[in-house]
Amino acid sequence: MVQKFGGTSVQDDAARHKALEHVRYAVSKGYKVVVVVSAIGRKGAPYATDSLLNLVKGEQTKLSHRELDMLVSVGEIISTAVFTELLKENGLAATAMTGADAGFRTDNEYQNAKVLDVKTEGIIKAFSQKDVVVVAGFQGLSREGHLATLGRGGSDTSAALLGAALSAKRVDIFTDVSGMMTGDPRIVKKARFLKNVSYEEVANMAHEGAKVVHPRAVEIAQQAHVPLRIRSTWDSVSEMGTLISDRDLSIQDYRSVTGIAHQVGLTQFSVSTAAYPADKIFNLLAANHLSVDFINILPEKVVFNLNHVQTLVAQELLAKAKITAEVINDCAKVSIVGAGIMGTPGITAKIVATLVKNKIEILQTTDSYTTIWVLVKQSDLNVAVNALHDTFLLNV
Repeated sequence: MVQKFGGTSVQDDAARHKALEHVRYAVSKGYKVVVVVSAIGRKGAPYATDSLLNLVKGEQTKLSHRELDMLVSVGEIISTAVFTELLKENGLAATAMTGADAGFRTDNEYQNAKVLDVKTEGIIKAFSQKDVVVVAGFQGLSREGHLATLGRGGSDTSAALLGAALSAKRVDIFTDVSGMMTGDPRIVKKARFLKNVSYEEVANMAHEGAKVVHPRAVEIAQQAHVPLRIRSTWDSVSEMGTLISDRDLSIQDYRSVTGIAHQVGLTQFSVSTAAYPADKIFNLLAANHLSVDFINILPEKVVFNLNHVQTLVAQELLAKAKITAEVINDCAKVSIVGAGIMGTPGITAKIVATLVKNKIEILQTTDSYTTIWVLVKQSDLNVAVNALHDTFLLNV
């Protein structure tokens, strides 16, 4: 079994002792356990990734990406040693490994490396004498032989890759919430827990703003058919949280909508194609490393969205190219996600009726076979997500 503990799950002695209970319970049930840990705590904690970056002036640093990886990989290594010490103190046969020790081999894209292979021989050998192997998440060894980190959400990815490589019974992702919910409980007043959900639904919700698990980890687990569970470190060892697995295709009347996700801080651009064709607009943005989201291409114009940081760059680019754009700042994207959306008539009609009833202007829409996206003004977000949640999920 693979168990991943995020920063808040190892942030202090009390949290680490709760994590210890989950590891000890799994060992008592006969499992060999790979524990993947994130850096201790979140922003502000001494060894959290953001705190380490602040030691070298953050985005203003003179360090190369390779040198930055030397720094930020330390957070997970410290966490690994600290948690291994706790396991040993409490009588568990455990050993600690860096990501490189655990067999992670990556390309040379420092700060956002892709894992090329996971060589599990070291872990399997350790299990001949140990019950628990604690692995530093978020990192591996590059082709050039240096430490490389996997980007945000990297510890989730590490856990999923180990689960796949070791053919684990399952991968448990421990966080500070008890599982997936039908909406962000900080905004959606009537959000409910989901006991079972498919890989596709969770990946889409994660891509669209739900931050419980990284979408890449879900995709890896899906490819390997390894079940994931989202659990709370603070719950009892018998509380199983949300199971993420293959969709049960024997269920003919599958729920149409699973959850509502959202993203904030977007800017909508509308650019006329009369003087500047669509392909040239998108080539200009791509050449400057701007990744557009939520795109509509119409005969007379293109409409797309960028986040706040990219917006400033795009406005300068368009101005230099003498391209006029209509801009709406402070937008939010609301995503209605569900594996049963495809082939279910009336979903879009209900979305439009709900938003019109609540006097919310729809700035843009698009859809896929599992997701319908709606762009609204950020000031309308709370009303929009609660109204849509009530429409689709209140009585499910």
